[in-house]
Amino acid sequence: MTSNITRRRVITIYVAVALLAVFICLGLMVRVPYVALGPGPTVNTLGTAQSEETGKQVRVVKVVGGVDPNPKGNLNLTTVSLYDGLTLFEALGKWMSSSYELQPRESYFPPDRSDDEVRQENQAQMSGSEDNAVLAAWNYLKLPTAVGVTSVSDKSPAKGVLKDDDRILSVGGEPVATMERMSAVLGKHKPGDVVDVVFLRDGKQQTSAVTLASRPDDKSRPFLGVTMRSVPADPSKAIEFDVGSIGGPSAGLMMTLSIIDQMTPGDLSHGEFIAGTGTIDPSGEVGEIGGIDHKIRAAKDAGATMFLVPAANCSLATADAPDGIELVKVDMLSGALDALGTVGTDKPRPHC
Repeated sequence: MTSNITRRRVITIYVAVALLAVFICLGLMVRVPYVALGPGPTVNTLGTAQSEETGKQVRVVKVVGGVDPNPKGNLNLTTVSLYDGLTLFEALGKWMSSSYELQPRESYFPPDRSDDEVRQENQAQMSGSEDNAVLAAWNYLKLPTAVGVTSVSDKSPAKGVLKDDDRILSVGGEPVATMERMSAVLGKHKPGDVVDVVFLRDGKQQTSAVTLASRPDDKSRPFLGVTMRSVPADPSKAIEFDVGSIGGPSAGLMMTLSIIDQMTPGDLSHGEFIAGTGTIDPSGEVGEIGGIDHKIRAAKDAGATMFLVPAANCSLATADAPDGIELVKVDMLSGALDALGTVGTDKPRPHC
């Protein structure tokens, strides 16, 4: 009798150990359909960062020909870290931490798109944000812009006519100071039309005739065959960005402020550690972003004393904000600059 009881106990222990081993294996190996979001790196748009291409330190935002090319202080863009491929145990660990939140993976990696496509889209959003930052800064400073050529497609109408770094001034006799204007002007033409393209190259204005082709994806629409971005019309001025692998549109406001800081005397930060976030459009409107709570926490941990918050994010920003960081509400670029102008004074600032 005693022998049978002992045998059952041993079997029970073996089964329990086996089940525990299976649970541990599942916890270590099974991937869950969730991602974890948490505070990400903050990057000083006035400073330098290590280039992913060369490994050397390069300026994050560099204005060639700026009035004040080396402003001091911090105007930090902020990011959200996204952890993918979580095991069950990793997800549980993140869920139990107060610094992270779990979200369905399909919200960030839709099932109808590959991971590479999602990353390319994020990089395209960053590129568009850089263009908007240039336009917003130049519009605020009341400086003219142009459409800059970044590459020319092989076997395109522009091949042999336009080159990288050319600045397109007009097409078919109509000025094209912005990307939107360029699209509108091209939209007035049809494939086969011959248009005069006026452009700057090495500071000299040139004119060449180009026969527009058909777009590969829509034969009824004209095709010039160049990749473009917004640039200063003055060829002695240029803006260079190197934000590494950061994607998305939310760094727009801080990159715009960095450009303006380098194009004006003095330091916008006035000795304070300023961080922030927000999309930007050419008119200077600051837009809502995601992950505001994580970005504020990352900024506070990095030493920021003031955070520029898009007005639409204020409710969430104040819900769980850490102590010791001032949340300044911003809806326009001009408002952000007005708020920065009060740093170091007793003048009031709009708060969330």
